[in-house]
Amino acid sequence: MRTKVSLTLGAVLLLGGCATQPNGYPYLGGADNWGEANKQTLAAQVIDPMPVYDTPFEASAQKAVAASDRYYADKVKQPDRVTTSKAEAGGAGGR
Repeated sequence: MRTKVSLTLGAVLLLGGCATQPNGYPYLGGADNWGEANKQTLAAQVIDPMPVYDTPFEASAQKAVAASDRYYADKVKQPDRVTTSKAEAGGAGGR
């Protein structure tokens, strides 16, 4: 008797996990769908193995060797300073 009750209770609990929402998808605990954030984070970190670019990628072996030589000789070219905006200092006019 105890075995039948245990099996029945287990079956009821397992079938309760199969409950569906009105749209037919399995109910996974709410709108967040348990793990959707992890899936999105993983997708953001995956690199496209076959990327498509708008412009062709051009590389020069001579430039790469020259840059490598400068790096090992500790004579790296410093990049130009780039700013994102022009900030002007101004004061409040007063008497």
